Amino acid sequence: MKISIVTPVLNQAAFLERTIRSVLDQRGEFELEHLVVDGGSTDGTLEILRRYADRLRWLSEPDTGQSDAINKGLRLVNGDVLAWLNADDLYLPGALAHVAAEWRHTSFAWAFGNCRIINAADVEIRRGITAYKIWQSRGYSYRRLLRRNFIPQPAVFFSRAAYEQVGELDRDLTYAMDYDYWLRLGRRWCPRYVDHFLAAFRWHPRSKTGAAYRAAAWETFQVARRHAAGGSRLDLCWHFMHYCTLCVLYRFL
Repeated sequence: MKISIVTPVLNQAAFLERTIRSVLDQRGEFELEHLVVDGGSTDGTLEILRRYADRLRWLSEPDTGQSDAINKGLRLVNGDVLAWLNADDLYLPGALAHVAAEWRHTSFAWAFGNCRIINAADVEIRRGITAYKIWQSRGYSYRRLLRRNFIPQPAVFFSRAAYEQVGELDRDLTYAMDYDYWLRLGRRWCPRYVDHFLAAFRWHPRSKTGAAYRAAAWETFQVARRHAAGGSRLDLCWHFMHYCTLCVLYRFL
């Protein structure tokens, strides 16, 4: 089976090489395809990509944002299993071997695992948040997902067939395009939960979520409201309370 990874990037030279290595160093019974989609970086990103040109594919041209870059990449890859990994995040050793083993056991529409949170120096932080998300993940339900976004984007994988049915990411969303996609997938299929650490999400001042957690949380709530239209008001109340709690907590993180 073939796993295709798309990495959108714009001026992330400080972290990009670590991201690339985390993908290319994966080993297991699978074929690997890595495509990096650059939006026109001016910080040394292209020099890094040229050094790895014999081991990955890349393109550099203007785009309209992260979702546009991811959509462009997903249209160009051809794996059985697809994912995107942002240019400051990492796959942990053995991650793709776990995914491939799950696929060989029984193919899935989509699957997700656990994800550590790391800082700019690759040191794990915020273990309490990680533990909370694992607890939520082990009790997954679509209703629970409507109430809070606990699925870690770097640790999500989906089949080509699911992608072709659900379609592309919403380019109008700035922060919650992943959450919107999980809700679209989840409406059709229950995900496979892989109880292993597959990835690491990097929290740093320049990251989109780190720099604008309030705006990200609010957009996430708006996405939940869209998907809950005609459904339970209680679920939206839970999500709004979760949003308010996050806005308070992240002031101290």
